Amino acid sequence: MFSRLSHCQPVSRAIVALALFTLGIALSGCAQIGDTMSPAFADPAKYDLYECKQLEAERKGLAARAAELQGLMAKAETGVAGPVVAEMAYRNDLISVRAQSKLADEAWRRNKCHETPPAAPAPAAATATPPARSPGPGVKGGPSRAGSAVY
Repeated sequence: MFSRLSHCQPVSRAIVALALFTLGIALSGCAQIGDTMSPAFADPAKYDLYECKQLEAERKGLAARAAELQGLMAKAETGVAGPVVAEMAYRNDLISVRAQSKLADEAWRRNKCHETPPAAPAPAAATATPPARSPGPGVKGGPSRAGSAVY
């Protein structure tokens, strides 16, 4: 009976090792950032009811947030344990923002939206200063600044 158990132990260790190795290979690509982002980081139906103006604002906000996170990661990587801090603190947020951005872009294309043209500059006439008042008749140099004058 003992000979049977000692024979099974190396086989079960080999199976466990092979299973862990296979699991490691299968999960190795999960955290990559690219076109194959996991939908677990964003709600696929979030932007279905958005109008073009809402999508435009959301896309700009997501782009700004992604740029901010990339800057924070670059700054964190300059420290001693920087790459670890950057991964631990900012990577999941960046993956989430990029996944949301991808979904917002898909909704943008699906709704056939177009960028809003930039606002026209204000006309120059509106910012002109009013003409200076002319002094009253018979007064040289304008109104009196004497102490007896009532203002």
